[in-house]
Amino acid sequence: MGIPYAEVIGDPIAHSKSPAIHKFWLRKAGVDGDYRACRVAASELAAYFSKRALDPDWRGCNIAMPHKYAALDHVHFHRDPSFPVEPVNTAFRREGSDRIEGFNSDRNGFMEPLLPMHGGHAIRPRGPAVIVGAGGAAVAAAYMMPVMGYAPIWIVARDPAKAAKMAEDFSGVGAVAAPFSDPLPEARLLVNASPLGMDGFPLFPFSLDRMSTDGIVYDMVYAPAETALLREARRRELQVVDGLAMLIGQAALAFELLFRTPPPRAFDHELRETLVR
Repeated sequence: MGIPYAEVIGDPIAHSKSPAIHKFWLRKAGVDGDYRACRVAASELAAYFSKRALDPDWRGCNIAMPHKYAALDHVHFHRDPSFPVEPVNTAFRREGSDRIEGFNSDRNGFMEPLLPMHGGHAIRPRGPAVIVGAGGAAVAAAYMMPVMGYAPIWIVARDPAKAAKMAEDFSGVGAVAAPFSDPLPEARLLVNASPLGMDGFPLFPFSLDRMSTDGIVYDMVYAPAETALLREARRRELQVVDGLAMLIGQAALAFELLFRTPPPRAFDHELRETLVR
């Protein structure tokens, strides 16, 4: 056997910061292992999992777009059938097992930076929230918002059909679709789960005029780490969470599943500095 390794797959994938994060932790923890990026087209996904299943050194992979839902066909993933279909962003093998299991660490990554801002408490009525986007990361946010007491949850997406479908899926926790062309509804929490504001994409187009004065603006975009949306939120003296916080939070749980040891979180500040260079 060779060196244990994991990787991140997607198409495209060259932009991913996952190799930098996991290699940083491997080095700091003194773990013998490697982490790579692997471009996998949609037509190649089945062959990818078949090939990796035969590789004893492969510990698993993080799964980026556009494979977060398609990967469900290739992993064992246990879920409550009464809930909407949830994407997976991590495939891994437990020690001593050949079975490839699926997991979604985006939920944990989303919630991790919010808990300290809420005094460490989850369920408590907090008011309405807005999610911009209707992809896999938006679904993770929609799962966790009710846990933290946010309701109703407004879903805003450029594709009205996707917004309507997501609102229907989460109607049981007060989700409602809102037109992309309208001003954002009033909210205490705004989550940008879309690529708006990312390098190479249009800027986030909405005003923050209807945000509560004690509100939180959470931008999942991490390239750049300081987006125009976050700068405007800081100017208004709103609380902010950047995309690196979620990225590191979800990667931490994935690292533990992939390399079977907790990541050295004491070095988070140094890691963030590394990622923004």
